[in-house]
Amino acid sequence: MATLEQLLAVLGRQVEVKGSELATQLRVSRPTVSRLLASAGPSVCRMGQGPATRYARTRSIAPLGEQVRMYRVDETGRPHEAGVLHPLWNGGCWIAREDGVGERFAGLPPFAADMSPQGYLGRGFTSRHLELGLPPRITDWTEDHQLIALALRGDDCVGNHIIGAASLDRFLASPLRPVTEAQYPELARSSMSSEAGSFAGGDQPKFTAYAERRHVLVKFAANDDGAAAQRWRELLVCEGLALEVVRNAGIPAAASRSIRVEGYQFLEVERFDRVGERGRKALLSLKAIDNEYLGHEGKGSTWTSAARYLLQSQYISEEDVRRIRWLDTFGQLTGNTDRHFGNLSFFEDGPKRFRLAPAYDMLPMMFAPVGTSIIDRTFEPRPPTSETLDVWADAAQHALAYWSRLEQTPELSDTFRGHCARCRDSLAALMQRTPV
Repeated sequence: MATLEQLLAVLGRQVEVKGSELATQLRVSRPTVSRLLASAGPSVCRMGQGPATRYARTRSIAPLGEQVRMYRVDETGRPHEAGVLHPLWNGGCWIAREDGVGERFAGLPPFAADMSPQGYLGRGFTSRHLELGLPPRITDWTEDHQLIALALRGDDCVGNHIIGAASLDRFLASPLRPVTEAQYPELARSSMSSEAGSFAGGDQPKFTAYAERRHVLVKFAANDDGAAAQRWRELLVCEGLALEVVRNAGIPAAASRSIRVEGYQFLEVERFDRVGERGRKALLSLKAIDNEYLGHEGKGSTWTSAARYLLQSQYISEEDVRRIRWLDTFGQLTGNTDRHFGNLSFFEDGPKRFRLAPAYDMLPMMFAPVGTSIIDRTFEPRPPTSETLDVWADAAQHALAYWSRLEQTPELSDTFRGHCARCRDSLAALMQRTPV
């Protein structure tokens, strides 16, 4: 007679298996397999329904156990049960959703990958939560470490998911703490000492706040006299103006506001995954979508080529493909060398259906300092390709207007305005000899 230990041993050697295959491998009847599976409890995950049902061994994560409840916060701020996450013995997880639809993921589900501590705001997570016993550097974390962080301290993450009852309790018990822009310098100093805040990505110094009845991400550059600090202050001005130009082109972009307080330069960017005081919207980065469904980043892929693959898989609309190609082209023509897959995001419009979110992080990063050094780089605008031919001329016109506006912006130094004027002239020359 087969035992529970034998069942778990057989399941542990396979990614997943059907009940009939278990009966064959254990040399027992199907009713015996059913009894063994029932006695296994949460140590075995049932995946799917009917004849297609498969089984996998789960793994226990201290202190979470073999399963973690998930929740979604709607746009009114009300939380709803969304399903159960089952970590699997041989890696990845199974999501059993409340609507009965389940899905297996090779690693963390895409929304959890985006929610995990990262970038400037994530680096201080371990020191703020020593009680969790996580490795000091988030770059050393496993997926289990990420799940522990999300399930126990994940009440204010990107998107609308909350993982774990403890994090939901923190969300329900956390009152909003409105601040004013006069408090921004103190929040910036606190951020530099503790890197406190949510888990929003990116290495630019920042903090999150609720100001003037809006949830905002506030980037900042220090108020010292160094050349690098001055350059970052100028780049924040450039970022706000770039988002304005994108909106003028008819493409949604994050609402932003440049503020100067006590010598600090702040760029206040309204969060588009938040609605009102407590509401939230589902949001996924291109990086998370690509990691789970495409796997093209790191192979010379661009926003433009990724959009093509997304359209082929019917994940996004043709209009969003055009907008992505425009943003990619505009970014290249404005010196934005930081067009990685984390800097493009999508709202969820159903299972594997995504809608392009407002643009963000658009600025001429070619001018970014390296540490404390200012590096002179040559701007080389590229001509259209077969994939960007239909959007290049319009993107170029707006890029030209952008460089011209920067050249005339009094908040920028004479040196920086000179760089912008040369970039404008290089682009103008390319446009003159490009027959589009």
